[in-house]
Amino acid sequence: MVYLGNPGSDSAAHAEMPYRVLGSTGEQVSAIGLGGWHLGLKQVDEQLSIRIVRRAIDRGINFMDNCWDYNDGASEIRMGDALRDGYRNRTFLMTKIDGRSKGEATRQLEESLRRLQTDRIDLVQHHEILRYEDPHRIFDEDGANAALVQARKAGKLRYIGFTGHKDPRIHLYMLEVAKEHGFRTSACSA
Repeated sequence: MVYLGNPGSDSAAHAEMPYRVLGSTGEQVSAIGLGGWHLGLKQVDEQLSIRIVRRAIDRGINFMDNCWDYNDGASEIRMGDALRDGYRNRTFLMTKIDGRSKGEATRQLEESLRRLQTDRIDLVQHHEILRYEDPHRIFDEDGANAALVQARKAGKLRYIGFTGHKDPRIHLYMLEVAKEHGFRTSACSA
């Protein structure tokens, strides 16, 4: 949980925020990230979600985590609203997609860019690699990774990654398949 205390204590808190290098990217990200799922919950009004994001950034949290399908897109919309007025330039913005085909991944990425009100996302991750067939679907010639590589070349994203929440053997398999397809991986330490 992020303490959203007195505005006068922001500079001291920011100086105390620990940062880490994200894998081999060279990017400095806060050791604490702000997840976006809760921002789109019905019981969290839009103004509160904006205050949560902006207060976190003002206190030194620069890693913003979201996903295309959180709360049917409401989480990205609210984070996008919060990142107006120069806040976007102070963050490392990450979102996730779950489309496995090139067409679906492109559609989801474009929707995320629109919702987040930005022309570039720092890190887009293939979300929830759960099944052994997922890596093959993603790295297929017409798979989701082709869309993300194309988007990276167009300047719409900077880094590509993946997430998984189930079986570590599937994560290792994803790394193996990724390597076979020339995907450079980097372990992230935080």
